[in-house]
Amino acid sequence: MRSEDLISSFGEIARSKDMDRDTLQIIVEDVFRAMLRKRYGSDEAFEIIFNPKQGDIQILHIQEVVGDWEVEDPVTEIKESEAKKIDDGFAVGDEVAGGLDVSEFGRRAVMTARQTFRQRIRDIEKEQVYQEYTELIGEIVVGEIYQVRRHETLLMHEDTELVLPRDEQIPGDHYRKGNMLRTVVKEVRRDAGSDPQVVVSRTSPVFMERLFEVEVPEVHDGIVEIKKVARIHGDRAKVAVESHDEKVDPVGACVGVKGVRINAVVRELSDENIDVMQWSDDPQELIARALSPAEPTNVSLNQDEDPPRARVEVPADEVSQAIGKRGVNIKLASQLTGYEIDVYREIPADEEDIDIEQFGDELTEETIGKLKRIGCDTGKAVLELSADALARRADLDRDTAKQVLEIIETEFEKGPGIIESIRQGRFTVESVQTAEAADTDGTTPSEASTESADSKGPGDADEEPPEAGAPAPDADGEETVVDGSAPNEPEQADGDSEATEEGGDEEVEEQDEIPQSPSEEQQEAESTPEEPEVRS
Repeated sequence: MRSEDLISSFGEIARSKDMDRDTLQIIVEDVFRAMLRKRYGSDEAFEIIFNPKQGDIQILHIQEVVGDWEVEDPVTEIKESEAKKIDDGFAVGDEVAGGLDVSEFGRRAVMTARQTFRQRIRDIEKEQVYQEYTELIGEIVVGEIYQVRRHETLLMHEDTELVLPRDEQIPGDHYRKGNMLRTVVKEVRRDAGSDPQVVVSRTSPVFMERLFEVEVPEVHDGIVEIKKVARIHGDRAKVAVESHDEKVDPVGACVGVKGVRINAVVRELSDENIDVMQWSDDPQELIARALSPAEPTNVSLNQDEDPPRARVEVPADEVSQAIGKRGVNIKLASQLTGYEIDVYREIPADEEDIDIEQFGDELTEETIGKLKRIGCDTGKAVLELSADALARRADLDRDTAKQVLEIIETEFEKGPGIIESIRQGRFTVESVQTAEAADTDGTTPSEASTESADSKGPGDADEEPPEAGAPAPDADGEETVVDGSAPNEPEQADGDSEATEEGGDEEVEEQDEIPQSPSEEQQEAESTPEEPEVRS
């Protein structure tokens, strides 16, 4: 093959790859020097002259003239007799430059040169792609979808393949071959010997920033600055913005008239909810704004933690709004502010609560310490969290978290008091005997006491028999006076009689009726004391 034909084929390959002349010249020289090294072992004695415009190449072999018997390296030296054959004027020490034809290398060497040339072009292309897309990291590119796979989608951008992995896709997006798709360049990977891989994303917060730059002129011009973006792709995002011009409202500029500007961004992100808020350099004010739509009443910071924590108190009816559905609102607020946020219900001054250390008898010191570290220093603060949230925040297993909640809930459950129990018929209050009755039957007033009707019945095995003359409930829950005989036996005809209140022999009301309050019964007992039992 002639050198002109070889150079012509090199030029066609270079033009198809849109390669400049300087790069082509460098590649051609490298290819021929590789051929020379392979044939002669070194390329130091050769000079290559390449003319890209004319498309020709000239290879000169430069040798030093030495004596006929002094030749040590035939590549770099030439005998004096042979040099004189070329020109009689050559003498020892002169340099002879002879031309070298490409055909002398052989067909195999020429084919190898063409393969080497193509490989060098591919290597240069890889380097160009790597450099070009490395500079485009964080910028939007529009590619055409040409293949949809299970774990990734491939796009073509200016003859370069872009890879959109599954985890970088917005949930709910549907891709079809031939559609155009906006993405942002996330990274460029390059392994040894392989083509560079350009990874693009639609879930990155940077993608949302670039969309605002496209849709909002104030952001593009730098008048409004996007300070930070927190995003849960496919669900919700929070964008903090700041204006460098007092006359420009940053939130209004991003939203636009009737939401035109922000709606364009929302449509591109598959109807993802976006909250735009004004940035603040004050962490407390920034946290309060980030928890919108909730309105915190108090924000306290703890900078000693890593990451720093913030305790936020909100009204009781806004706790769910501050946390958000599935905790999305508080997660985004934490990402935006850089603080681990703990939301607590605001406790009114007149509301009672229990310090968490009061549960030391049932909870271990380690558990109490973990609860206090997350700000749960009272019982009601713990009850505001679910078992899963408590286990995650306090680093407890779920069973322990459920047990902690059960213990605290049990403590806060208020059972009925003594007055309410009496009204519900759980207790019977009986009158106390007078001193005269005690002297007659030998009992003391302290031995007459109120007795629970539902705790001991007449049929219980451990019930002690009532003393003589002491009133006791019968089997039907009625009050009777026991005189030593069985409760159900009739009174003897020997004249034993029982004095009833107000001279009557009416029985005491049954327990299913609402009894009088203790104060009323006590007053009645004092006004109408029981008469001592008369024995014949």
